[in-house]
Amino acid sequence: MPYHCIVCVKQVPDTANVTAEAMKADGTVNRAALPAVFNPDDLHALEMALAVRDQHGGTVTVLSMGPPKAADVLRECLYRGADRVILITDRRAAASDTLATSYILAQAIRKLARYDLVFCGRQAIDGDTAQVGPQCAEKLGIPQVTGLERIVALADGVGQFRRNTGHGWEIVEARLPVLATVLQAANQPRPRAARRTIRFKDARTPAELLAARGLSQFSSDVSGGDAENGTVPFPTAPLSQMAEAMAELGLLIEQWSLDDIAADLNRCGLAGSPTKVHRVQAIVLTKEGYSEVAPTDEGVTQLVHELVVDRTWG
Repeated sequence: MPYHCIVCVKQVPDTANVTAEAMKADGTVNRAALPAVFNPDDLHALEMALAVRDQHGGTVTVLSMGPPKAADVLRECLYRGADRVILITDRRAAASDTLATSYILAQAIRKLARYDLVFCGRQAIDGDTAQVGPQCAEKLGIPQVTGLERIVALADGVGQFRRNTGHGWEIVEARLPVLATVLQAANQPRPRAARRTIRFKDARTPAELLAARGLSQFSSDVSGGDAENGTVPFPTAPLSQMAEAMAELGLLIEQWSLDDIAADLNRCGLAGSPTKVHRVQAIVLTKEGYSEVAPTDEGVTQLVHELVVDRTWG
């Protein structure tokens, strides 16, 4: 039986290469100062979906919410085997916290309508909240399996899943559709396929076509496009004709706005984000050396007192 899988992925700042320029004066993250990468956990979610399709048949559709630049991770998904990729991009979604983000993704999943399995990475490295996946499942009203390590069985509309419990594992059973958050230990993501990389290297969203059109004028004929060889038509014709030609070659990345997914704007962006950051502090450790604490009640009491006085606690 074929299964239709949806994967939610995110482009994130590379927190492994944080420099002094990574923070703005107001304490917020300077995303422009950090290279953008494919969220590591989401690669394992994608691999889980591709493995299901390889074994049972079906389709893999990838969703990503972000600015037009996030199309980079969607191209990466195409290189690795995704059948369909969709970018949800809208300025009105800016500043969305996990609650607003999960609402927007859930609305997009509803628009897709037909699905059996939804896969998300366990968490994103820029927030480390691990909240978006479970919140999506709650909004969709479907079962969720967190900490997925392995799919044990899929049959007759029911799945058996092995999940990590922190101190061991358990096998749970749920009726499809199911949303699962995938651990990095679940699999080894496959590399890019050379043929697919050649074919989809010039896949673009409408926003990217518009940006490119604003920079220069293209001259080759529409009929010169060749999907197998990754040759893209860039005609000196209206943008709509360029997009149509790209779509015919399977090289137009779908782009949805909040209107396309019938989203309630009061639940998106800053308006739909109850999370408020009161203060962001950069803690700098200035003390050198170390202090010895006597393994007695008096020693521990003195340590606690020093921590309180130094405002490390309280």
